[in-house]
Parts: sequence; structure tokens; C-alpha cells
Amino acid sequence: MRRRLYLDDGVGERRGVVTLDGRPERLLIERMDDIPAQQSGARVIARVRKLDRTLRTAFIDLGEGPDGALALTGEAASLAEGAWIEVSVNASARRGKGAMLGFVGRAEGPGRVMQAAPPLDAQLTRFAPGETPITGAAAREAADLAEETALAVEHPLPGGGRLFIEPTQALTAVDVDVGAASGNPRHAVVRANLEAIEAAARLLRLKGLGGLVAIDLAGKGHDGARFSAVAKAAFAPDGAGVSIGPISRFGVMEILLPRTSAPLAERFVDEQGRPTALAAAYRLMRAIERAATPGVIVRASAGHAVAAVAERLTPRLSDRIGARFAISADEALPERAFAILSP
Repeated sequence: MRRRLYLDDGVGERRGVVTLDGRPERLLIERMDDIPAQQSGARVIARVRKLDRTLRTAFIDLGEGPDGALALTGEAASLAEGAWIEVSVNASARRGKGAMLGFVGRAEGPGRVMQAAPPLDAQLTRFAPGETPITGAAAREAADLAEETALAVEHPLPGGGRLFIEPTQALTAVDVDVGAASGNPRHAVVRANLEAIEAAARLLRLKGLGGLVAIDLAGKGHDGARFSAVAKAAFAPDGAGVSIGPISRFGVMEILLPRTSAPLAERFVDEQGRPTALAAAYRLMRAIERAATPGVIVRASAGHAVAAVAERLTPRLSDRIGARFAISADEALPERAFAILSP
């Protein structure tokens, strides 16, 4: 297995990609408006806002953004409301839930970021020590592909089968479809399942999905020992917190994955699956950069929501390509859409 690294330096946004044997495995995003105290890897002086002894959880005011959650175990069990403590951000906030925190020790206020999250470059090289990130056009292409793959539900398998990954409130459902796989039907089912387990591990890391995962395998009468061994190897990069259950009599393999990040889709789409204005504005910046060849003035239009966000990004874009573009708000476009009008 070979991992390669890519680093795309965009307008107000940097995207880091890890590929595994040429396919996207992780996509890391760093944006200019990210809140430092909410980023995974940061250490923050914060205040205990509320204690819930029933849930054995403390809700921690990080100074900006949603409250984080801290388990009331060990020394943290004796905390009182209003106390100042130092915490580590173990996993960034996800939609509807605050960041997952670790207790470092007691502290004195007021709150502040004691240690920022590692820069994207450092985070990236952790996944492939010794590899130098590829930059430029190849990095942008790799990041665009990783983003597209992360948001997809259906994923092709090498042997002709298909994999469907759909997160729900309770768990992430993974369905294996033999599809157009050729050859002996029995062998085709086994091959599709083995490919699906390996692909699911990579794609779940890419999508930033953790918690309970249910893989509905194709066919029946599975070789549990063989499939479990493949799953153990495929999910090994997810760390010691992985737990792989036996295959049920209904052909479902259950896997419990540690939550180490927010689902990546939350960086791009809202609860209804629509692109956020912020994500669309970053795509607009990239589209203008691609179109801005020497001597060309690029004109673009955008829905009002995208145009409003893009206004904050245009000074940075001007620094990169000069004043060779114009963006206008268009009532006729959906508020989260944009279009390149020329060249």
C-alpha cells in the first residue's frame, strides 16, 4: 500500500489530501474563518458552564462557538460549575454536538487558546511520514476529487460491484451490491464483499464518519474469520478504538469506530444536503482562478448568499491573480449557486 500527500493552497482555504493506492483516503480542510478554540488538537483555557451528573458530562464554554463536552471521570469528576480548566480538543464539533474534550488540568481564567491546532502541513505528514506533499495543479485536482468522493453515496468497486454509504442519526449504513461483477457468482459475491470491506474503511476515513457502522454484506453463508481478518487490517489505521463484531445471521458486520473528527460533509452541505454558501464561495474562487488566464477578465455571477461570502474572499483573490475578475449578485440564480459568464 502506498500513501501520497497533496496540499492545495486556495483562496482562504487549504485542502490536504491523503491517497491510498491512488484513491482518496483523507481530506483535511483549513479555512480562514475557522475558530481556533474549536479545532482538533488545540488546547484551551475554558470555563465549566454546566454539569450534568446523570450523564457524567461537563459542558465547557470554549469562549467562541458551541460548548464542548468533557467526560466527568478521574480528576474531572470533582469539577464545579464556573471553574477554569485547561482542555484539549480531541474532536471538533459536529452538527448539533459540541467538540469532544480531554481534561488537561485546572487553570486560572480568563479563557484563551494555549496551543493552536497543528498546521495543515503537520497534520498531513502525520499520515505518511517522509512523504513530501505534492502541490500545484495536481493537488487541486486531487482535492476536488476527494471532495466529490466524500459527498457521494454510491461508490464503484474494482470488480464491478457497488458500495453505498449513508449516515443516519443512529449509525452509518453501508450496503454492498454485487452489481455487474463477472465470473463465478459465488466467487463474485466473496470478491465484492472483500473489496467492499477494504473500500468502506478508506471511505469512512475520508468522510470523517465514526461511531457504529453496519455493513450489509452481499449473499449469505459468509466466511466470518476471513472477513473479520480483512476488516481488522483495513480499519487498523483508525487506531486502537476500533471494535469489530461478528457477522450476524442476517449478513451484517458491525464495526465501532472512534470519532476523531466531525463528518466532512458538514463542511460542505447543510442539513438538507444543499451546498452551504461558504462552500460554494470557495468553489467560486477556484473556478475564477482556473478561468483567469493571462490577459483575460473573468466575469461571474452568484446567488446573493454566495456573493455575500465571496465579498470577504475577493481581496485575497486579488492578491493572487490581480483585479482581473468581477462578481455580481444575480436574483435569477439560486442563492447558493454561481456561474462563470466569461471567458
